[in-house]
Amino acid sequence: MNDAKTALGHKILAIKAKLKLTWPEIAAKLGYSPTWTCAACLGQMSMTPETAEKAALLFGLNEEETALLQAIPYRGSLPTQVPTDPLIYRFYELVMVYGTTWKELIQEEFGDGIMSAIDFDMTLERQPDQKGDRVKMALSGKFLPYKRY
Repeated sequence: MNDAKTALGHKILAIKAKLKLTWPEIAAKLGYSPTWTCAACLGQMSMTPETAEKAALLFGLNEEETALLQAIPYRGSLPTQVPTDPLIYRFYELVMVYGTTWKELIQEEFGDGIMSAIDFDMTLERQPDQKGDRVKMALSGKFLPYKRY
């Protein structure tokens, strides 16, 4: 199923380019954030039937493709263990360099647990800077303590 969802994501990207739409514009039409909307269109989230219908109308998708937008994905979009795309690799590099630091700081503040990627929000914005614009990202995930049983 992931191959089909990935292929549909490529089709949506081509249609998006042809229609000259941005993710914020698409998100406004679907009623979700640009981050979630992009992830769903690229096959990493499942849409409700209502949202899938809106997306189908926007992108001219058929019934099978509309159903595929609603299917629960096998999450994880990277094809290799270590990403080769330079932009994606930088996130991998951040985890390699700061992963243990984030773990220590989060667990010092909250205790033994994790930050959810399910109950999660993310924003991304351009931050003007005289030395070159910067990418500003904010991640917000619910803290989930490990259960003792």
